[in-house]
Amino acid sequence: MVKRHLMFSGTLAYAVLLAMTAAQANDSTGYVGAGGVEYLKNKNISMHSEDLYISKDEIRVNYEFKNLSNKDITETVLFPMPAVPSSMDSDYADISATYDNFKVWASGKPIIPNQHVRTFMHPIVTKDGNRHYGETPIDTTNIFKACDISDAEMMSPWTYKFDTDDINQRLVDCNNKALDKFIYDEGYFYMPWDSQIIYSWEQTFKANTTTKVKHTYKPLVGGSVHLGEEEFPNFCVDSSTQRGFHKGGGRPYHALSYILTTGANWAKPITNFKLTVKRDPNELVSFCWKGKGNVKKIGPTTFEIKESNFVPTHDFDVAFIMK
Repeated sequence: MVKRHLMFSGTLAYAVLLAMTAAQANDSTGYVGAGGVEYLKNKNISMHSEDLYISKDEIRVNYEFKNLSNKDITETVLFPMPAVPSSMDSDYADISATYDNFKVWASGKPIIPNQHVRTFMHPIVTKDGNRHYGETPIDTTNIFKACDISDAEMMSPWTYKFDTDDINQRLVDCNNKALDKFIYDEGYFYMPWDSQIIYSWEQTFKANTTTKVKHTYKPLVGGSVHLGEEEFPNFCVDSSTQRGFHKGGGRPYHALSYILTTGANWAKPITNFKLTVKRDPNELVSFCWKGKGNVKKIGPTTFEIKESNFVPTHDFDVAFIMK
């Protein structure tokens, strides 16, 4: 048996990380199966309204779901948290605070959700004669479990309770052939992976009745010391925003992403949708919006978008840029 020794620098993982921000998500119905998380479209339940508040300190969502049928329906509701890189090079603030403070209420009553953990890896692909990580991650949870990596260990990028370098070495020593397509071997072995936590709970939607669901949590916020011009399109940084940049040339920023598209997994368009974005007084905020609603400034640091019969076809990326 050939014993590989893993030297994990995280260089490639960090390159992938810089191209994305931490994604949060809308509720969706579905189930957590052996092959990964499955999302289902429910034809009998509509999302009547969604009131979404986003800031660096809190994400708060109030939903109203309407059971359109004459029978009570019980579904498993899923809420996926962002996937966190195992590399310690990742520039996220207070990951454990995000993991620890997810709270959910249904019809005003608190719910203790179930917690699931999945791992994802990017396969090595060859393009134009060069080998690099593919854009689409693959669920590798079953591979980790086959190598005797526990759920608690798979959660270590969130909790810091286990050394991810030790986990990586155990994966390599496992000699599972399924891992070969994820390991970058150029004298060193690079094997970055992401850990995702998914919350789920059983929700009963009464016949012909509206059910209110609320959840809050501290978002996982990424960022960097400088917002480069190549990133402007990601956040629709226009000329007006650029005029507000710090005159010294530096553009430190924080960013997060919210997955809106899972909100399309219900019977009808979202009848009433409202998004509120709040920045700090010493910041600029920039984001893209592809819906029909206009962005309105409703306070010195607060912006609002309203949509009617809204079908989310895009996700929401926002940058908070220091002045």
